[in-house]
Amino acid sequence: MGKVFCLAIIGCAAVQGTLASRAERPQRTIPCGEIIETTRFPYLGMRLVLGAVSVPPAYLRAYPTLETPWRYFAKHGMVVKSGASVTISVPSAWRKRVGISWGNNVHRVFHTIRVATCSRVPKRGDAYAGGFFLRRPSACVPLVFAVGGRRKTVWFGIGATLPLKHRVAERYRQSHAE
Repeated sequence: MGKVFCLAIIGCAAVQGTLASRAERPQRTIPCGEIIETTRFPYLGMRLVLGAVSVPPAYLRAYPTLETPWRYFAKHGMVVKSGASVTISVPSAWRKRVGISWGNNVHRVFHTIRVATCSRVPKRGDAYAGGFFLRRPSACVPLVFAVGGRRKTVWFGIGATLPLKHRVAERYRQSHAE
C-alpha cells in the first residue's frame, strides 16, 4: 500500500510538471490571423513606444487566476502600427516572476513574443488581446520592446504603483517622445 501511494504521488508530480512546462513557453510569433480589431494608431489612452506600438498604461490591476504557477493576470491589449513588426521580451532576470501573453493563444505564457508584420494601412493599428501573468499579486515589471534595431525598456506597475524613479523617467521620456 505504501509503495502504491508513493508511486501515485510521483505520478501526480510528473503530470503537474508536464502541464507547467506546456503552459510556459519561451517564445512565440503572433500571426496576423490573431488580430482582434484594426483601429486608429496611435491608440489614445495608451503609451506610444518606438513609434510602433501602443502599450498598456503604467499601472494595471491583477486578478487571481486560480491556476499555478501563474496565479495572477493583468489583462490589457496592445496595438501595433500597421505594417510594423515588434518583439516584446521579459528580461532574463524577471522570467520566474512574470510572463506575457498576447494574441489568441489560449492563455499560454511566454517570455518573448514577436508580432508578425501584417497589412500596411496608414494611421491604422492592429489590436491584440492579452496581458501579464504573475506568480505574486503585484510587481513593477520591465518589458523590452524592439522594433528594427531600436530597443526600449518600459516599466509596468501591476497590482502596485511604479516606484517614483520609474514614474519620473517615464514622464521625461514621454515629454521627449521619439
